[in-house]
Order: sequence, then structure tokens, then C-alpha cells
Amino acid sequence: MDPVYVWLVALVAFVIIEIATMGLTTIWFAGGAFIALFLALVHVSVYVQIGVFLVVSIVLLICTRPLAVKFFNQKTTKTNVDSIIGKQAIVLVEINNLMETGQVMLNGMEWSARTYEEGKIISAGAVVEVKEIQGVKLIVIEKVKE
Repeated sequence: MDPVYVWLVALVAFVIIEIATMGLTTIWFAGGAFIALFLALVHVSVYVQIGVFLVVSIVLLICTRPLAVKFFNQKTTKTNVDSIIGKQAIVLVEINNLMETGQVMLNGMEWSARTYEEGKIISAGAVVEVKEIQGVKLIVIEKVKE
């Protein structure tokens, strides 16, 4: 099969995959396929075409993807849940990861909670700080009394 058609099919496939996924990954390989298609049109060796395809694709992926992701994700807004990280809560039910127990009160709402440090047990009444959120559980550390 003529390499021109191979690169044309690859180019179209990469573009279709990018349109379907919007992952900003395959578009860079489409750029590599485009350059390789041009090289095939001027009858450059197939090995050179493949090498250029790989180099161009990888360079585009490494150098431009972070900028493109930053540009396209400008409108991402934090949810209310993200604002909980760093807040303090009161332990209502002892937090014990091994027993899978734990509940805290934060902003007037009860949340399931687990400790950030495995093996650590935090007793009811303690003040904790939210380190992260996993699903619907707050991952907390005990706040040291000053």
C-alpha cells in the first residue's frame, strides 16, 4: 500500500479520535502524521517518515500539551466540595479506619470521615482538619491543640 494513503488514514483516524475524546492527546499524533504525509508525497524513505512521525508527535505532545490544557481548562471552577479542604471539623463518632467508623460535623453537615494516617484513631470531640476528599468521605488529620 502506498505510504501516502497510510498517513492519510492515520491522520483522519487521529483527528476523529481527538474529536470523540477531546483528551488533547491524539491531536499531536495527527500533527506527526501530517508531516509524514507531506514527506510521503515527496517520496522520502518510509523509515524517515516513521522516524519523523514519532519525533514530531512526541515533541508536540511534550512541548505544547501543557499549554493547550491550561488554555482549554481556564473555565474550570472549584466546586463547593473543594472549598472544604483545609477547614476544621468536630469529630462526632470516633474515627477508626480499621473499623470503618467515623463521622464529623462541618459547616452544619455530618460527613463520614477517615484518618489520613493509617492506624491512627481520633476520638469523639476532637478537632480535625480536612486534608482531602475521597468520594463522600473526608480524609482528616487531628488538629494539634496549641
